Amino acid sequence: MPIRDNDLARRNRKVATGALLACGGMLALSFAAVPLYSLFCAVTGYGGTPQISGAAPGVEGKTVTVRFNANTNPGLPWKFQPAQNSMQVVSGQDAMAFYTAENRGGGPSTGISTYNVTPEIAGPYFHKVHCFCFDEQTLQAGQHVEMPLSFWIDPRIAEDPSTRHIKTITLSYTFFRTLADAEKAGALAKAGPHVGKQSNAASPP
Repeated sequence: MPIRDNDLARRNRKVATGALLACGGMLALSFAAVPLYSLFCAVTGYGGTPQISGAAPGVEGKTVTVRFNANTNPGLPWKFQPAQNSMQVVSGQDAMAFYTAENRGGGPSTGISTYNVTPEIAGPYFHKVHCFCFDEQTLQAGQHVEMPLSFWIDPRIAEDPSTRHIKTITLSYTFFRTLADAEKAGALAKAGPHVGKQSNAASPP
């Protein structure tokens, strides 16, 4: 009997260890879900996620109207808006635009933005070179700042049968107090690939 009890105890320990490892693996996957999904979007352009890359190739293509949209989470006391409503962009050429933000609160506050483009099928052809997304921005009370972004549109957008008809692309930014607020609002599902300080590593300064 003691021998059988020892065998049973060893088996129970193995089962318990296996269960703990499985739970740990599932927990790790749940924490990694958002970054992995964002990385998938960055590579494929899924969900209207713009691509991250360097300078434009310098090959001129079709002209596309880019519209700029701005939203602010109600919990953030900022006035956030595009400096221009729209602009004409020649695909294959570098372009630059600006947004502005003003803290209308009584003290300093910090915000962080997400972004995406519509129509979603244009995501793989919209290349963001540098912008303020996924970098925390702290504004003092009454402070007003300009936020530049540079981008280009891949000329191959005119060759793809599913995108060759597109004449207008809308670039949308939404500022939240934190990434947790963005996740609660469902914004991370269509957001760009950089979370927190990861954007500093992937985007040129």
